[in-house]
Amino acid sequence: MTRRIVIDPVTRIEGHAKISIHLDSQGQVAGAEFHVVEFRGFEKFCEGRPLAEMPGLTARICGICPVSHLLASARAGDAILAVRVPVAAEKLRRLMNLGQLVQSHALSFFHLSAPDFVLGWDSDPAKRNVFGLMASHADLARAGIRLRQFGQEVIEMLGGKKIHPAWAVPGGVRSGIEPEALARIGAWLPEAYRTTAVALDLFKRVLATHQHEIDTCGNFPSLFMGLVGPRGEWEHHGGKLRFTDSTGQIVADQIEPKDYGQYLGEAVQESSYLKSPYYRPLGLPGGMYRVGPLARLNVCSSIGTPLADAELANFRRFGHGAVTSSFLYHYARLIEILACLERIESYLADPDLLRPHLRSEAGINHLHGVGVSEAPRGTLFHEYWVDEHGLIQKVNLLIATGNNNLAMNRTVAQLAHAVIPPGTTEIPEALLNRIEHGIRCYDPCLSCSTHAAGQMALHLRLLGPDGTLLHERTRG
Repeated sequence: MTRRIVIDPVTRIEGHAKISIHLDSQGQVAGAEFHVVEFRGFEKFCEGRPLAEMPGLTARICGICPVSHLLASARAGDAILAVRVPVAAEKLRRLMNLGQLVQSHALSFFHLSAPDFVLGWDSDPAKRNVFGLMASHADLARAGIRLRQFGQEVIEMLGGKKIHPAWAVPGGVRSGIEPEALARIGAWLPEAYRTTAVALDLFKRVLATHQHEIDTCGNFPSLFMGLVGPRGEWEHHGGKLRFTDSTGQIVADQIEPKDYGQYLGEAVQESSYLKSPYYRPLGLPGGMYRVGPLARLNVCSSIGTPLADAELANFRRFGHGAVTSSFLYHYARLIEILACLERIESYLADPDLLRPHLRSEAGINHLHGVGVSEAPRGTLFHEYWVDEHGLIQKVNLLIATGNNNLAMNRTVAQLAHAVIPPGTTEIPEALLNRIEHGIRCYDPCLSCSTHAAGQMALHLRLLGPDGTLLHERTRG
């Protein structure tokens, strides 16, 4: 007899998913899978819309990371118009993306993941959440909420709204920022720095007592992908693609974002709506790669700001070449928050932000364009095809969470092997939570990530009035 253990739903993530763990006849873990069971279809219903609508439309994909789609979409529009974005607009877009990284990383660390290592893996699951954190560690929870609010305020000061700001457009942005808003950001920065320092100190203490999690929570060789600047420095909006391996060696570098399709293939899992991208030159399974904070810190040569670079040096002590444990995604997020605060501070006295020229006007000059930006969860691709009138003919969205799909499946399987003893008949909830936490390390955003490829999977059951199964059909 074989057994199947299902964790449904996976909690404290954005979206709906489940995990299946398969045990063989001896009770040993035979395999595990991460299934994304929600379907969106944004790519299809964008067809026929004007190019100018795409940033505002695709921002509606998600309420957690609308800015990421807004900015990647605008960059795809820039390519189709073949314009040079004004310097003020480029820097304002960067400022908004920094705010987005702060707010999203703060949400992930304080709200979604901290309950596990602050309250404990074995704590009551009814209280192992942000409300339990508020009850037992009120100052920490409040500081996390305020840090996220800081990032949201940066977004609102630029785009007029914290969520779904229809602000970036092909060619630039709709509006600038007032000096008073920059002063308000500056006044809030000392508090944001203090909260980040508290979180870094907290997580370093967690690392000192969680070697088992470091060793078993998604700790395996893989490639890493992210954007870097011309000198290999940390990049979040612009730059070119770099791949490194688990030893830290560069595999491919300075790849133009428009050429991403030459390097990335997209496989399909029958049991999930989430695609499985891979590094095309190595195929499957060798082409598995990771994106996001862990990958960005692995692919960059430096961050370029003093506080974050000091933390980066400490972070790299946890690897041999590259840092390969996915449990260190949490540390990488905090380092990126610190980097974002330093970058935001550097913008406050930049006169370019106050220049009046914010948008370059042009008609349709290319029928195809690719926009790439670093979302909090990793590298995000928007690829559009238009007709001569600028109406969308086809869309491909390659989302950060999708880029991590193969690694998330590998993580689930590794954790299942590590925490479920052979022959187990009863699996405590705390052990299952450790497996769930492997997914939380990646902070997946499933609303962004799901779209159709081929036939949609369907399981249809016809039940009688008494619940008897009368007929069953399965497709996909």
